[in-house]
Amino acid sequence: MPPVEVTILIPAFNEAGRIERAVRESLVRLESEGAPGEVLVVDDGSTDATATIVLGLAAEDARVRLHRLPGNRGKGGAVRAGVFEARGDIVFVLDADLSTPTSSIGDALPHLRDGADVVTGSRHCAGASVLRRQGILRRSLGKGFLLLARRIADPRSTDITCGFKGFRRAAATAIFHRVTVDGWAFDAETALIARRLGLVRREVRPHADLVIVDAPATGHGVGLLAAPALVSEAIGGGPLGRLAGEVAEFVGDPARTAVVVAALAEEMPVQEALELFAMMRERLGRTPDLVAVNGLYPPFPTATVGAGSREQGAGGAIELWRQRRAMNERELERLAAACQGPLARIPLFPESPGPALVRQVADVLAGAIAPQEPR
Repeated sequence: MPPVEVTILIPAFNEAGRIERAVRESLVRLESEGAPGEVLVVDDGSTDATATIVLGLAAEDARVRLHRLPGNRGKGGAVRAGVFEARGDIVFVLDADLSTPTSSIGDALPHLRDGADVVTGSRHCAGASVLRRQGILRRSLGKGFLLLARRIADPRSTDITCGFKGFRRAAATAIFHRVTVDGWAFDAETALIARRLGLVRREVRPHADLVIVDAPATGHGVGLLAAPALVSEAIGGGPLGRLAGEVAEFVGDPARTAVVVAALAEEMPVQEALELFAMMRERLGRTPDLVAVNGLYPPFPTATVGAGSREQGAGGAIELWRQRRAMNERELERLAAACQGPLARIPLFPESPGPALVRQVADVLAGAIAPQEPR
């Protein structure tokens, strides 16, 4: 059996509508982090097709495993069972709804490799953001529980109830041998036990959320980004005005929102992109964090040109290709001079189309926007 460095543990109860996406994104994350690992789904007594879906995924990929509990024990019970079933030296707990994205594994993994015993996600530490808010009653009850849990369990924690957690195997075993709570409050118990054991604990926040603005739609994307500030100014106080103000702060904070402009390296799209840059500075007080430039012509593949009578016909195509490539280089210089952020160059004819290309482009975009250091 090959070694397993990382186990991504997903507790699931009636998650048929979401579990496939969670598993597939977790597999992609293992590949992007270069971590030999597994995705372990703990079915907490589901009555829907959750287990069937996971078994199908396991048939496709040996890194996927299913551990079924005979009945619904609660999230704490499912996580505890999964910890003892996991094979990895590092165990991450990830919610099936991906409320914390798999990119947070990339934030946390270096800390665990560097000696931290426990890494937890936080929606409240500096730079963190929440786009899907719960209802006001649940938020109020949650804040009350969080304050109480912090006081009792670990005053250093800013978000004890966040579903994303990472453990070194020895730490996970030591903690969950002592955990007794099967329900949702197990988060606070794990924090208390980790504190009493003197384990090294760190918090991380998710990567920035990306707002993609297509350059030819100049004005539309910027208008959407600027709308919360306009609503906040127009309404002033009150719940709606305060919410609009929070969204405006979120959109305007480069630590929480990265704006990516997509454009072609051609004269008209580049001119529209430059107008968009100016509009962003005027209405948002910021410039793009990244410009993704599509459809760039690579050097002409001369080895494919035939001889004899075919050369005359190919000559025009070669010259047109070279002209397009020269235009690309010229317009890229214009973009680079006007944009303060990096350019991500995406070729016209990728060598590996399909899922591999999607991962390649994602890596280019992720690498161009360096996440801030966790705090």
